[in-house]
Order: sequence, then C-alpha cells, then structure tokens
Amino acid sequence: MNKLLKLCFYILFLTTMLQAQSSKPTLVIYTYDSFTASWGPAPKIKDAFEKECNCNLKFVSTSSAIGTLRKIQLEGANTKADILLGLDKSSAGIARKTGLFMEHGIDASKLDLPVKWSDKEFLPYDYGYFAFVYDANRTKKVPNSFKELLEMPKDFKIIIQDPRSSTPGLGLMLWVKKIYGDKAGEYWEKLSPHILTITKGWSEAYGLFLKGEANMVLSYTTSPAYHIIAEKKNNFKAAKFKEGHYGQIEVSAILKSSKNKKLAKKFLEFTLSETFADIIPTTNWLYPVVKTKKGLPEGFKSLYIPSKMLLIDDKIIEKNRKKYQNEWLDAIK
Repeated sequence: MNKLLKLCFYILFLTTMLQAQSSKPTLVIYTYDSFTASWGPAPKIKDAFEKECNCNLKFVSTSSAIGTLRKIQLEGANTKADILLGLDKSSAGIARKTGLFMEHGIDASKLDLPVKWSDKEFLPYDYGYFAFVYDANRTKKVPNSFKELLEMPKDFKIIIQDPRSSTPGLGLMLWVKKIYGDKAGEYWEKLSPHILTITKGWSEAYGLFLKGEANMVLSYTTSPAYHIIAEKKNNFKAAKFKEGHYGQIEVSAILKSSKNKKLAKKFLEFTLSETFADIIPTTNWLYPVVKTKKGLPEGFKSLYIPSKMLLIDDKIIEKNRKKYQNEWLDAIK
C-alpha cells in the first residue's frame, strides 16, 4: 500500500511539474546559426534569461542573419518568431521596409557605442569593426590601407564573402563604397586579381584562411581575441587600415505579430543588462553595447581599436542596395 501511495504521489508530482512547464510562455527568437551554436551566446543567454522571466526561451536559427530575415518575410504575419536577433544595422532598412516590426519603446541612453543611436525599432546588443585578419607567422608584410592592398605582389591573396549572402561581405562592399564612392567599381576591378575566392559565408572563408589558403581573410578586429583567449595564440592580427574601418552593429527587434510583446520587450531590455553584456565578448567575439563592472576580458585589451567607425545610413543602403551589388558583380567578373 505504501509503495502504491508513493507511486501515486510521484506521478502527481511529475504531472504538476509538466503542467507548470507547459503553462510557461515560450518566447521564440529567430537568429543565425553561430549564435545558437554550443560555443555561441545562446545557451548561456537562455539559462540567464529563463531564471528571470519564468518562461521558455527558444532559438530558431538559419545559416545567416540575412537568411533569418528572409525566413520571416516568407512567413509574414504568420511567423512564429517573437524577435529577430542578429541583423546588422546595414540590413535594417530592408527589415524596416517589410512593416513587420514594432517600436521597442526602450530607453537606449546608456548605450556605449562609437556612434549615436536613435532607432526606435531596432535595438543594438553588440558591435565590431570589419578588418582583414592575417597570421603574422606566415605573412610578414601587410597592407595598411586599401591603396596598399592593391600594391601588394600578385601572389598576395585574400578571401572575402559574398555581400548578397553574408554580413561581412556586405560590410566590405559598403566599406569600399564609403571610401571610393563612384569609383568603387574601378577599385573592385583592380582588387579582383588578389581575391582567391568569394565564399557564401564567414565560417567557410575563415576556415580556408586557417588552412593557409590565403594571406588575409575578411573578418573583424576582434577575431584575434578568440585565438588569444581560447588558443593562447598571439600570431593572429587585424590589419590597420588608415581610411578607417566599417562598423557592424548587430540589432534585435520585436515582431508586430508577436503574442508575447511584453515578454519580448523584457528580453530586449535584458540585452542591455550587464549579465548579457558579459556573455558576448567570449561567445560572439564582439563588443557589448553597455559597459559592465567586470569589463572586457584580458585578451580584448591588446586589440587594435579603430579611431573611426565608418557607416552609411541604412536608408541610403536600402535605396541603393541593388545598384551597389550590380556594381560589385560587374567589377569582379
């Protein structure tokens, strides 16, 4: 009788726990795959936020932030996403044009960014600078400007990403456009012989670089921090370009169709917390948008920080995106 009673209590306990779990709201966040990887920010962010929200946090990933936006566009008002996370500021114009996102209503006055921020729909959570990364053990002489890059020997090769499918690829296209304006196409034509290959995304490009396939790869000024902290290697460096470095500011936004708008806003507020900010540097390998008591990891303190973040207004980008892409495509053929 006692065994039967214990079994009944155990079943009741399990049933109660399952009911409590199922009664919690589930917040669905669409993002890119490296964010949700086991070594990415998502696992730690999920643990930290669920302790505060009494909810379930679910990440759904695609191969890129641009791909994530396309998924939401295809799903439209029927999307299961409450939040889009990981879009770059340079792609915000496309997202804004869909009309699928609402104003976040969050005070962004404590943001610690190299530029002023006033966007009412898209809230930043980390940022960085695009740069060409090289291995100082293999490449002794490196260019310190786009002009010097053209003047490198014919066998000096770089790996870049496609601006149509990759955020870094888009960043490089805009970087060149910002500096060379109407002569950007001419620059690409001259640079073309130095391009070993153009990959669909960052991971493939960086993997080829690590195998020694090229002298430099398009990445971030913070990429060397990974090698310093995770691998105890100091030979990976970011080339310092005199013209300045184009910026990446990653953002999140709430879908108008979300059934969990209050919870979604709470998560966006969480992205400005010290807890979230302390997770970013050694998982996403970028800078958080708020300062914390803990500060940046030691490996970040030796990194090159550009004195100027170059950006083009996202409205201008959206208006001219096809034109810029066609210019790029025509030049590299």
